[in-house]
Amino acid sequence: MEIIAHGIDLVDFPRIEAMIDRYGEHFLARVFTETEQAYARANRNPVEKYAGRFAAKEAILKLVGTGWRGKIAWTDIEVTNNPAGQPEVTLSGEVQRIAQSLGIDRISLSITHTANFAIASAVAVARSDETQRL
Repeated sequence: MEIIAHGIDLVDFPRIEAMIDRYGEHFLARVFTETEQAYARANRNPVEKYAGRFAAKEAILKLVGTGWRGKIAWTDIEVTNNPAGQPEVTLSGEVQRIAQSLGIDRISLSITHTANFAIASAVAVARSDETQRL
């Protein structure tokens, strides 16, 4: 496997809380999938979970080199957790198309929180010729 790109983002909770307070369900539906919203609502501190997912989406947009523009939708990126709690990424739509054109095979994601901030680091991985032969 070969690392081909990296993206990182830091989000403060008050920013996300202000967006939720100001735009409510419109903001949540535009940025987060139903699965992501259900995950956040099921937690003690939903804003923390929304901030982590938002940071992850921003980090992924940085690693594909586009930022949020054009035909990209926030919900083209879905962040879930595997049974062990590790975050996983599923791409769709325009973001998936761009990732495929860059040769991205998978994205390794890490999210962490402090009292007021969430940070996400995303690493794009491509299969090397050796890996493809295995």
